[in-house]
Amino acid sequence: MGSALAESVWEEFTAIQHIGFDGAGNLYLLDAPGPEAGTRVVIVDPAGRHVKDFGRDGDGPGEFRWPRRMVVWADGGTLVEDVLHTGHHVFGPEGDFDRMVRGGVGLNMRPDPGGARTVVGASWRGADDNGRSILRFDLSSDEVSERTLVEAWVPWPEDEGRGAPVTLEDFVGELWGFEPALLFDVLPSGGIAFSDSSGYVIKLIDPSGAISRVLRRPIAPLPATEAIRQAERDRRLEETGNRTSATVGGGERTPEMAELSNALAAARVAAVENMRFFPEVPVISALRATGDGALWVQRSAEPASGEPGLIDVITPDGRYVRTLAPGTASLPDMPDAFGPDGLVAFLDTDAFDVPVITVRRLPAEIR
Repeated sequence: MGSALAESVWEEFTAIQHIGFDGAGNLYLLDAPGPEAGTRVVIVDPAGRHVKDFGRDGDGPGEFRWPRRMVVWADGGTLVEDVLHTGHHVFGPEGDFDRMVRGGVGLNMRPDPGGARTVVGASWRGADDNGRSILRFDLSSDEVSERTLVEAWVPWPEDEGRGAPVTLEDFVGELWGFEPALLFDVLPSGGIAFSDSSGYVIKLIDPSGAISRVLRRPIAPLPATEAIRQAERDRRLEETGNRTSATVGGGERTPEMAELSNALAAARVAAVENMRFFPEVPVISALRATGDGALWVQRSAEPASGEPGLIDVITPDGRYVRTLAPGTASLPDMPDAFGPDGLVAFLDTDAFDVPVITVRRLPAEIR
Protein backbone atom coordinates (compact mmCIF):
# COMPACT_ATOMS: atom_id res chain seq x y z
CA MET A 1 0.00 0.00 0.00
CA GLY A 2 1.11 3.57 -0.64
CA SER A 3 4.06 4.98 -2.63
CA ALA A 4 4.12 7.91 -5.03
CA LEU A 5 2.38 5.62 -7.57
CA ALA A 6 -0.55 4.75 -5.31
CA GLU A 7 -3.59 3.79 -7.39
CA SER A 8 -6.24 4.91 -4.87
CA VAL A 9 -6.69 8.23 -3.09
CA TRP A 10 -7.06 6.53 0.31
CA GLU A 11 -3.51 5.14 0.13
CA GLU A 12 -1.84 8.45 -0.71
CA PHE A 13 0.01 8.62 2.57
CA THR A 14 2.17 11.52 3.74
CA ALA A 15 3.96 10.56 6.96
CA ILE A 16 2.99 7.29 8.66
CA GLN A 17 3.82 7.63 12.36
CA HIS A 18 2.58 4.29 13.69
CA ILE A 19 0.92 1.08 12.54
CA GLY A 20 -0.82 -1.75 14.38
CA PHE A 21 -3.19 -4.70 13.92
CA ASP A 22 -6.43 -5.47 15.72
CA GLY A 23 -7.49 -8.99 16.66
CA ALA A 24 -9.28 -9.56 13.34
CA GLY A 25 -6.18 -8.74 11.28
CA ASN A 26 -7.25 -5.24 10.24
CA LEU A 27 -4.28 -2.88 9.91
CA TYR A 28 -4.48 0.65 11.36
CA LEU A 29 -2.18 3.38 10.01
CA LEU A 30 -1.66 6.74 11.71
CA ASP A 31 -0.93 9.13 8.82
CA ALA A 32 -0.01 12.26 10.72
CA PRO A 33 2.50 14.74 9.30
CA GLY A 34 0.87 17.58 11.23
CA PRO A 35 -1.97 20.10 10.98
CA GLU A 36 -3.23 21.09 7.54
CA ALA A 37 -1.72 17.98 5.98
CA GLY A 38 -4.28 15.18 6.10
CA THR A 39 -4.01 13.85 9.65
CA ARG A 40 -6.08 10.64 9.99
CA VAL A 41 -6.19 6.99 10.99
CA VAL A 42 -6.70 4.61 8.06
CA ILE A 43 -8.12 1.07 8.50
CA VAL A 44 -7.34 -1.64 5.94
CA ASP A 45 -8.82 -5.15 6.11
CA PRO A 46 -6.78 -8.39 5.85
CA ALA A 47 -7.41 -8.52 2.10
CA GLY A 48 -5.91 -5.04 1.61
CA ARG A 49 -9.23 -3.25 1.09
CA HIS A 50 -9.87 0.18 2.52
CA VAL A 51 -12.39 0.04 5.38
CA LYS A 52 -12.58 3.63 6.61
CA ASP A 53 -10.71 6.67 7.90
CA PHE A 54 -11.33 8.46 11.19
CA GLY A 55 -9.84 11.46 12.95
CA ARG A 56 -8.89 14.80 11.42
CA ASP A 57 -7.05 18.05 12.14
CA GLY A 58 -8.63 20.37 14.68
CA ASP A 59 -9.14 21.33 18.27
CA GLY A 60 -12.46 19.59 18.92
CA PRO A 61 -13.25 16.18 20.43
CA GLY A 62 -11.44 13.44 18.53
CA GLU A 63 -9.57 15.95 16.38
CA PHE A 64 -5.78 15.91 16.24
CA ARG A 65 -3.23 18.69 16.58
CA TRP A 66 0.01 16.67 16.61
CA PRO A 67 -0.56 12.91 16.99
CA ARG A 68 2.62 10.87 17.29
CA ARG A 69 1.88 7.39 18.70
CA MET A 70 -0.96 4.90 18.56
CA VAL A 71 -2.13 1.71 20.28
CA VAL A 72 -4.66 -0.65 18.68
CA TRP A 73 -6.55 -3.04 20.97
CA ALA A 74 -7.81 -6.43 19.84
CA ASP A 75 -11.42 -5.22 19.51
CA GLY A 76 -10.40 -2.33 17.23
CA GLY A 77 -10.45 0.35 19.90
CA THR A 78 -7.64 2.86 19.39
CA LEU A 79 -5.54 5.15 21.57
CA VAL A 80 -3.79 8.09 19.88
CA GLU A 81 -1.29 10.26 21.73
CA ASP A 82 -1.57 13.96 20.81
CA VAL A 83 1.43 16.10 21.79
CA LEU A 84 -0.18 19.53 21.43
CA HIS A 85 -3.42 18.39 23.08
CA THR A 86 -1.26 17.04 25.97
CA GLY A 87 -3.46 13.97 26.18
CA HIS A 88 -4.65 10.79 24.49
CA HIS A 89 -7.71 10.32 22.29
CA VAL A 90 -9.63 7.10 22.89
CA PHE A 91 -11.73 5.79 19.98
CA GLY A 92 -14.17 2.87 19.96
CA PRO A 93 -14.02 -0.14 17.62
CA GLU A 94 -15.92 1.75 14.91
CA GLY A 95 -13.57 4.75 15.02
CA ASP A 96 -16.08 6.81 17.03
CA PHE A 97 -14.52 9.23 19.51
CA ASP A 98 -15.02 8.09 23.10
CA ARG A 99 -13.07 10.55 25.28
CA MET A 100 -9.84 12.42 25.90
CA VAL A 101 -7.63 10.99 28.66
CA ARG A 102 -5.14 13.18 30.51
CA GLY A 103 -1.95 11.85 32.02
CA GLY A 104 1.11 9.95 30.83
CA VAL A 105 1.04 6.35 29.66
CA GLY A 106 4.78 5.69 29.33
CA LEU A 107 7.12 5.08 26.42
CA ASN A 108 6.81 2.43 23.70
CA MET A 109 3.15 1.73 24.47
CA ARG A 110 1.80 -1.76 23.83
CA PRO A 111 -1.83 -2.94 23.96
CA ASP A 112 -2.53 -5.09 27.01
CA PRO A 113 -4.68 -8.18 26.33
CA GLY A 114 -5.57 -8.42 30.02
CA GLY A 115 -7.83 -5.36 30.14
CA ALA A 116 -10.49 -3.65 28.03
CA ARG A 117 -8.62 -0.33 27.85
CA THR A 118 -5.21 -0.89 29.35
CA VAL A 119 -1.72 -0.44 27.90
CA VAL A 120 1.77 -1.32 29.01
CA GLY A 121 4.56 1.23 28.78
CA ALA A 122 8.06 1.99 30.08
CA SER A 123 8.70 4.99 32.27
CA TRP A 124 11.29 6.95 34.18
CA ARG A 125 10.23 6.90 37.79
CA GLY A 126 10.72 10.05 39.86
CA ALA A 127 12.69 13.26 39.37
CA ASP A 128 15.28 12.40 42.04
CA ASP A 129 16.13 8.81 41.25
CA ASN A 130 17.38 6.73 38.34
CA GLY A 131 14.47 4.31 38.21
CA ARG A 132 13.30 2.53 35.07
CA SER A 133 10.01 0.68 35.18
CA ILE A 134 7.44 -1.17 33.12
CA LEU A 135 3.92 -0.22 34.12
CA ARG A 136 0.34 -1.14 33.29
CA PHE A 137 -1.86 1.90 32.64
CA ASP A 138 -5.66 1.78 32.95
CA LEU A 139 -7.47 4.20 30.63
CA SER A 140 -11.01 3.06 31.34
CA SER A 141 -11.83 6.45 32.93
CA ASP A 142 -10.93 10.08 32.21
CA GLU A 143 -7.87 9.94 34.47
CA VAL A 144 -5.05 7.43 33.98
CA SER A 145 -4.27 5.02 36.82
CA GLU A 146 -1.13 2.92 36.84
CA ARG A 147 0.51 -0.09 38.47
CA THR A 148 4.20 -0.95 38.38
CA LEU A 149 4.94 -4.43 37.01
CA VAL A 150 8.74 -4.36 36.78
CA GLU A 151 11.49 -2.29 38.35
CA ALA A 152 14.22 -2.75 35.76
CA TRP A 153 17.98 -2.61 36.19
CA VAL A 154 19.44 0.91 36.01
CA PRO A 155 22.68 1.13 33.98
CA TRP A 156 23.75 4.62 35.08
CA PRO A 157 26.08 5.25 38.02
CA GLU A 158 24.45 6.87 41.05
CA ASP A 159 26.26 10.16 40.44
CA GLU A 160 24.87 10.28 36.90
CA GLY A 161 21.25 10.42 38.01
CA ARG A 162 18.83 11.47 35.32
CA GLY A 163 15.41 11.47 36.86
CA ALA A 164 12.27 12.11 34.88
CA PRO A 165 12.55 14.46 31.88
CA VAL A 166 10.97 17.80 32.76
CA THR A 167 12.15 20.14 30.01
CA LEU A 168 13.12 19.60 26.37
CA GLU A 169 16.77 19.83 27.39
CA ASP A 170 16.21 17.17 30.06
CA PHE A 171 14.69 14.88 27.46
CA VAL A 172 17.44 15.06 24.80
CA GLY A 173 20.10 17.25 26.38
CA GLU A 174 22.38 14.35 27.39
CA LEU A 175 22.79 11.24 25.28
CA TRP A 176 24.67 8.07 26.10
CA GLY A 177 25.82 5.92 23.22
CA PHE A 178 25.17 2.17 23.54
CA GLU A 179 22.99 2.63 26.60
CA PRO A 180 21.36 -0.71 27.52
CA ALA A 181 17.77 0.02 26.56
CA LEU A 182 14.72 -1.21 28.41
CA LEU A 183 13.18 -3.37 25.66
CA PHE A 184 9.89 -5.18 26.17
CA ASP A 185 6.73 -6.51 24.58
CA VAL A 186 3.45 -7.88 25.88
CA LEU A 187 2.71 -11.58 25.36
CA PRO A 188 -0.74 -12.86 24.32
CA SER A 189 -1.06 -14.36 27.82
CA GLY A 190 -0.77 -10.89 29.38
CA GLY A 191 2.76 -11.55 30.56
CA ILE A 192 5.75 -9.47 29.53
CA ALA A 193 9.15 -10.25 28.02
CA PHE A 194 11.87 -7.68 28.67
CA SER A 195 15.60 -7.04 28.40
CA ASP A 196 17.35 -4.37 30.50
CA SER A 197 21.10 -5.06 30.20
CA SER A 198 23.95 -5.29 27.65
CA GLY A 199 23.97 -9.10 27.65
CA TYR A 200 21.72 -11.62 25.94
CA VAL A 201 19.32 -11.94 28.86
CA ILE A 202 15.51 -11.90 28.47
CA LYS A 203 13.24 -12.09 31.50
CA LEU A 204 9.68 -13.35 31.23
CA ILE A 205 7.13 -12.26 33.83
CA ASP A 206 3.58 -13.49 34.30
CA PRO A 207 0.57 -11.12 34.40
CA SER A 208 1.06 -10.60 38.15
CA GLY A 209 4.63 -9.33 37.65
CA ALA A 210 6.49 -12.41 38.93
CA ILE A 211 9.50 -13.63 36.92
CA SER A 212 8.69 -17.05 35.44
CA ARG A 213 11.72 -17.69 33.23
CA VAL A 214 15.08 -16.18 32.21
CA LEU A 215 16.37 -16.82 28.67
CA ARG A 216 20.09 -16.51 27.93
CA ARG A 217 22.47 -17.09 25.03
CA PRO A 218 26.29 -17.03 25.32
CA ILE A 219 26.82 -14.05 22.99
CA ALA A 220 29.14 -11.39 24.41
CA PRO A 221 28.65 -7.62 23.88
CA LEU A 222 30.99 -5.90 21.41
CA PRO A 223 33.56 -3.53 23.02
CA ALA A 224 32.89 0.12 22.12
CA THR A 225 36.18 1.21 20.54
CA GLU A 226 36.84 4.84 19.57
CA ALA A 227 36.22 4.01 15.91
CA ILE A 228 32.85 2.49 16.82
CA ARG A 229 32.01 5.52 18.96
CA GLN A 230 32.76 7.97 16.13
CA ALA A 231 30.73 5.89 13.70
CA GLU A 232 27.81 6.06 16.13
CA ARG A 233 28.11 9.87 16.40
CA ASP A 234 28.11 10.19 12.60
CA ARG A 235 25.12 7.86 12.28
CA ARG A 236 23.08 9.78 14.82
CA LEU A 237 23.91 13.16 13.26
CA GLU A 238 22.74 11.87 9.88
CA GLU A 239 19.59 10.43 11.47
CA THR A 240 18.89 13.75 13.20
CA GLY A 241 19.26 15.64 9.92
CA ASN A 242 16.92 13.24 8.11
CA ARG A 243 14.33 13.50 10.87
CA THR A 244 14.42 17.31 10.73
CA SER A 245 14.00 17.32 6.95
CA ALA A 246 11.03 14.96 7.18
CA THR A 247 9.37 17.17 9.78
CA VAL A 248 9.89 20.35 7.78
CA GLY A 249 8.59 18.69 4.63
CA GLY A 250 5.34 17.58 6.24
CA GLY A 251 3.19 20.50 5.13
CA GLU A 252 2.41 23.86 6.65
CA ARG A 253 3.06 23.98 10.39
CA THR A 254 1.54 26.06 13.13
CA PRO A 255 3.89 28.50 14.94
CA GLU A 256 3.80 26.24 18.01
CA MET A 257 4.83 23.21 15.94
CA ALA A 258 7.60 25.13 14.18
CA GLU A 259 9.04 26.42 17.43
CA LEU A 260 8.94 23.02 19.12
CA SER A 261 10.34 21.21 16.08
CA ASN A 262 13.23 23.65 15.65
CA ALA A 263 14.09 23.53 19.35
CA LEU A 264 13.97 19.75 19.32
CA ALA A 265 16.24 19.53 16.26
CA ALA A 266 18.81 21.88 17.82
CA ALA A 267 18.73 19.95 21.11
CA ARG A 268 19.25 16.65 19.29
CA VAL A 269 22.30 17.91 17.38
CA ALA A 270 23.88 19.33 20.53
CA ALA A 271 23.20 16.10 22.41
CA VAL A 272 24.84 13.95 19.72
CA GLU A 273 27.91 16.17 19.49
CA ASN A 274 28.41 15.91 23.27
CA MET A 275 27.29 12.34 23.79
CA ARG A 276 29.00 9.96 26.19
CA PHE A 277 29.34 6.20 25.81
CA PHE A 278 28.90 2.98 27.67
CA PRO A 279 31.85 0.56 27.30
CA GLU A 280 29.97 -2.10 25.32
CA VAL A 281 27.47 -2.35 22.49
CA PRO A 282 24.41 -4.21 23.87
CA VAL A 283 23.76 -7.59 22.24
CA ILE A 284 20.00 -7.07 21.82
CA SER A 285 18.63 -4.11 19.83
CA ALA A 286 14.93 -5.01 19.57
CA LEU A 287 12.47 -7.42 21.18
CA ARG A 288 8.98 -8.21 19.89
CA ALA A 289 6.29 -10.83 20.51
CA THR A 290 4.33 -12.33 17.64
CA GLY A 291 0.57 -12.78 17.69
CA ASP A 292 1.18 -16.45 18.48
CA GLY A 293 3.40 -15.69 21.48
CA ALA A 294 6.86 -16.39 20.03
CA LEU A 295 9.67 -13.93 20.67
CA TRP A 296 11.64 -12.24 17.91
CA VAL A 297 14.95 -11.05 19.34
CA GLN A 298 17.03 -8.80 17.08
CA ARG A 299 20.75 -8.66 17.77
CA SER A 300 22.75 -5.47 17.31
CA ALA A 301 24.68 -5.26 14.07
CA GLU A 302 28.16 -3.78 14.09
CA PRO A 303 27.73 0.03 14.33
CA ALA A 304 27.89 1.94 11.02
CA SER A 305 27.47 -1.30 9.04
CA GLY A 306 24.11 -0.11 7.76
CA GLU A 307 22.77 -3.66 7.91
CA PRO A 308 19.96 -4.93 10.15
CA GLY A 309 20.95 -7.36 12.88
CA LEU A 310 20.17 -11.07 12.94
CA ILE A 311 16.80 -12.09 14.43
CA ASP A 312 16.49 -15.09 16.77
CA VAL A 313 13.07 -16.77 16.98
CA ILE A 314 12.22 -18.28 20.39
CA THR A 315 9.06 -20.21 21.29
CA PRO A 316 6.81 -19.09 24.18
CA ASP A 317 8.30 -21.83 26.38
CA GLY A 318 11.86 -20.63 25.73
CA ARG A 319 12.97 -23.03 22.99
CA TYR A 320 15.30 -21.63 20.32
CA VAL A 321 13.84 -22.16 16.83
CA ARG A 322 16.18 -20.53 14.33
CA THR A 323 18.03 -17.35 13.39
CA LEU A 324 16.73 -15.22 10.52
CA ALA A 325 18.93 -12.98 8.38
CA PRO A 326 17.01 -9.79 7.49
CA GLY A 327 17.92 -7.59 4.56
CA THR A 328 15.85 -9.37 1.90
CA ALA A 329 12.65 -8.35 0.11
CA SER A 330 10.59 -10.77 2.20
CA LEU A 331 12.24 -9.80 5.49
CA PRO A 332 13.84 -6.33 5.18
CA ASP A 333 14.14 -5.87 8.95
CA MET A 334 12.25 -6.48 12.18
CA PRO A 335 8.51 -6.07 11.35
CA ASP A 336 6.96 -2.80 12.47
CA ALA A 337 3.76 -4.58 13.55
CA PHE A 338 2.74 -8.17 14.35
CA GLY A 339 -0.87 -9.30 13.94
CA PRO A 340 -2.91 -12.49 14.31
CA ASP A 341 -2.43 -15.61 12.17
CA GLY A 342 1.14 -14.71 11.26
CA LEU A 343 0.42 -11.29 9.77
CA VAL A 344 3.29 -8.78 9.88
CA ALA A 345 3.63 -5.29 8.41
CA PHE A 346 6.72 -3.38 7.30
CA LEU A 347 6.90 0.40 6.97
CA ASP A 348 9.27 1.95 4.43
CA THR A 349 9.47 4.83 1.94
CA ASP A 350 10.00 4.88 -1.82
CA ALA A 351 12.52 6.94 -3.79
CA PHE A 352 10.36 10.03 -3.24
CA ASP A 353 10.16 9.51 0.55
CA VAL A 354 6.48 8.57 0.26
CA PRO A 355 5.38 5.88 2.75
CA VAL A 356 5.00 2.29 1.55
CA ILE A 357 3.48 -0.43 3.76
CA THR A 358 3.95 -4.11 2.96
CA VAL A 359 1.93 -6.84 4.70
CA ARG A 360 3.10 -10.43 4.73
CA ARG A 361 2.12 -13.68 6.43
CA LEU A 362 4.80 -15.60 8.33
CA PRO A 363 5.29 -19.34 7.84
CA ALA A 364 3.88 -21.30 10.78
CA GLU A 365 7.29 -22.38 12.09
CA ILE A 366 8.46 -18.82 12.83
CA ARG A 367 5.26 -17.30 14.17
